[in-house]
Amino acid sequence: MLTVILAIVIVVLLTIGIVWVIDKFVPKNFKPILHIVLWAIIAFLGYQTFMSVYGEIQFNELKEKRYSVVIEKLKDIRDAELAYKQVNGKFTDNFDELVKFIETGKFTITQRRDSTVFDAEATKRFHGVVTTKEIVIVDTLAFVPVKDSLFGADTRYKTMMNVPVGKPGAKFDLKAGFLDKIPVFEASVDKAIILDGEDENLIAKEKQVVSVDGVNGPTLSVGSMNEVKTNGNWPKNYSKD
Repeated sequence: MLTVILAIVIVVLLTIGIVWVIDKFVPKNFKPILHIVLWAIIAFLGYQTFMSVYGEIQFNELKEKRYSVVIEKLKDIRDAELAYKQVNGKFTDNFDELVKFIETGKFTITQRRDSTVFDAEATKRFHGVVTTKEIVIVDTLAFVPVKDSLFGADTRYKTMMNVPVGKPGAKFDLKAGFLDKIPVFEASVDKAIILDGEDENLIAKEKQVVSVDGVNGPTLSVGSMNEVKTNGNWPKNYSKD
C-alpha cells in the first residue's frame, strides 16, 4: 500500500505543477475550466490517499476484534484437549469425541503417600534379617466431572468447533497424533476465513505477517504438529489473560 500512496502523492504534486504551468502559459480563456478539472483531480486523488490509509486502520481494528474472539475459542479447544490427554494419554482430532468426553469424562483425584512394608526378597537374601522397603501408595479420593471443572454450567463447548466470526459455517481444523512418541495436537483456522468480506489485498498482506506483535503466518492456531507445544501463535496483546 505504501507504493500506492507514494504514487498518488507524486501524481498530486505533478498536478499542482501542471496548475502552475497553466497559470503561467495557458491563455486566460481556458484557465477556469482547466483549473476546475485539475483541482477536481487533486481532490479525488487526495481522497483516495486518505481512504487507503484509513481503510487499513479500519481493517486492523476489525482484525484485532475478530482475532480476540477466535483466540478465546482456541483456548477452549486447548483446555478440552489437555483434559482429554490427561484422562486418555493422547489427544483427539475429532470434535464430536471431544464434546462427548467433556460431557461424560471425569478427572480422578488421587493422593500419594509414602509407606514402609516388609521386603521378603531382601530378608531372604540377608538370611532372615528382617528388611523393609519404602513404597508410594496412590489413593483414589474422588472423581470430578470434566465439564464442571472446565466449563461449569456454560455450554459453549458444544460449539467450540465453529469459527465464531468471518466466513459463515466455517469450522476449525483439528489434528492430533504423535511426534517422537509424544502426543501432539493442533487447532487452526485460515486468516482468510476469519477476515472474510474484507479487502483481499489486505488479507493477503496479513497472511504474510512476520512480526513480534502480530500473528505470524497464514493461520491463527494453537498447538503444533511439528513441535511439542500447546501455546498459540498469537502475541500476548491479543489474549485477555
